[in-house]
Amino acid sequence: MRSLFAFPNPVNEYAARVTAGLVVLLALVTAAAGSGWGLLAIAVGFWLRLLFGPRISPLALLSVKVITPRLGRVKLVPGPPKRFAQGMGAVVSTVALLLFAAGAAPAAWTVLGILIVAASLEAFAGFCLGCVIFGFLQRRGLIPEDVCEACNNVSLRRL
Repeated sequence: MRSLFAFPNPVNEYAARVTAGLVVLLALVTAAAGSGWGLLAIAVGFWLRLLFGPRISPLALLSVKVITPRLGRVKLVPGPPKRFAQGMGAVVSTVALLLFAAGAAPAAWTVLGILIVAASLEAFAGFCLGCVIFGFLQRRGLIPEDVCEACNNVSLRRL
């Protein structure tokens, strides 16, 4: 059962950035179309990546199996902060979906905008907001050090 919910460690940062770029693209199309189905697709994608890593998520599979290998670049970074970031994306996208379903579309699009900003930082600047928050929580003792020994130095610097 543990292998079913495994998340890669380490992770190719370029694959994570490509996946984030695909999330940005899907989120922008969703916002432009005003699509609740798009919000659902975004939320499901984050939950799939959080729970199963890149093995099931269509965006992650496209990134890991098709796009990133063509880039020919590899930069390995710790997996636990990236999984934490996927968890943050799952929560934020689910909140946007629930707001939309409750008839609070302006609030849903605002929350989706926050997601777009965070994913854009990852995709285009290599700045993983979730990774920074993970490092902050780990330094405060809220995430045990043994979750990610290599993460003790995650800070506001580029990962």
